[in-house]
Amino acid sequence: MNQILKPKQVVQTETTGLPCTVEQFLGGGGQGEVYRAELSGKVVALKWYFSASATPEQRAALETLVKKGPPNEKFLWPMELTSAQTVPGFGYIMPLRESRYKGIVDLMKRRIEPTFRALATAGLDLSHSYLQLHAEGLCYRDISFGNVFFDPDTGDVLICDNDNVTVDGEGKGGILGTPRFMAPEVVRGETLPSTQTDLFSLAVLLFYMFMVHHPLEGKRELEIHCLDLPAMTRLYGTEPLFIFDPDDDSNRPMPGYHDNVLAFWPLYPQFLRDLFTQAFTEGIRDPQNGRVRESEWRAAMVRLRDSIVYCVNCGAENFYDAETLRASGGKPGSCWSCGKEIQLPPRIRIGDNVVMLNHDTQLFPHHVDDQKMYDFSQPIAAVTQHPKTPSIWGLRNLSNEKWVITTADGTIKDVDPGRSARLAVGTKVNFGKTEGEIRS
Repeated sequence: MNQILKPKQVVQTETTGLPCTVEQFLGGGGQGEVYRAELSGKVVALKWYFSASATPEQRAALETLVKKGPPNEKFLWPMELTSAQTVPGFGYIMPLRESRYKGIVDLMKRRIEPTFRALATAGLDLSHSYLQLHAEGLCYRDISFGNVFFDPDTGDVLICDNDNVTVDGEGKGGILGTPRFMAPEVVRGETLPSTQTDLFSLAVLLFYMFMVHHPLEGKRELEIHCLDLPAMTRLYGTEPLFIFDPDDDSNRPMPGYHDNVLAFWPLYPQFLRDLFTQAFTEGIRDPQNGRVRESEWRAAMVRLRDSIVYCVNCGAENFYDAETLRASGGKPGSCWSCGKEIQLPPRIRIGDNVVMLNHDTQLFPHHVDDQKMYDFSQPIAAVTQHPKTPSIWGLRNLSNEKWVITTADGTIKDVDPGRSARLAVGTKVNFGKTEGEIRS
């Protein structure tokens, strides 16, 4: 297949009039082709539309997006339109994705094995980013595997293919979404994509990320002999049923066929399972009021990060689950990896939040200041080991402010920046705007 543009070919940016030089073909899709290019000494990505997609409507949509700018830095957002005298149609430039970012498909095929912390961070980034997009009155329309990339080491996220974003309620045509990710009402042809249908697609994407499986594919899927359009319409549109629906077990995942979700589902704390259950029960029955909001996913992802504990025997990540602990009479359960009983580290309760104090735990402005919610820019505290007595652990003050601690016996001490407070049960730490208590 001949490519639209060739290496060293020059196109012009329409606003600034700068030359943009094509360097390398990166890939193509249904709408056009993407190239690596150079603009004013910087490497960028250049998308050029096929003639069928280079419509006046698409141009107008891009102009709106360029004018608005990205909701945050996670979006590989259209920066400027491009054109060329010798090539029909138009394109646009956007930031180029770094090679450290991998696709969700790599996760599904187990080509990458991120930690639970990285997954929770990716879930936090996604839910926070889509919240900011929706807060600007925009609808993404096509949340799916192909449009999200993340760093498997850190969980940092990038969201691409933003040229399909429209003002919510104004997208009369264009893309409806990706099969398996579209909300049931879109599958049934009852509505067009909106912020409400984005919420369903986001829930499906998160379920895939954490369970490596689709939330509606259980026993019913196995009974389908030909997964044609009518069958898919039933499974995802007219008769959708969550595989862990608490009131209907007729679509449960089957051993030998759906082993990923059977293994992963019980690993997570009850609060996360409850959110997924809401997303695919009430969220299906009541699209307007029953769906899990981006802010709810965001809070859950932070809580999930804070719930991680390491098995002292094999090092595997497990989760502290307060509900399981209460139900079992204080027993934290067994490690999913080695089967030995989990030994919980100390934890600190700050307001309604509990953070497990592992060897690598850090606290951020988010944890200690309600005015800095979801601020994970710089740590303000870190768990550290005593340099001379390794059995003693402390919480080092990495902030610029003095802490005041009150020990279990009532002794009051200052903890200056750079100093540490011992992780002793009953110690209260006043961080300035809030107070935490260390518990066992």
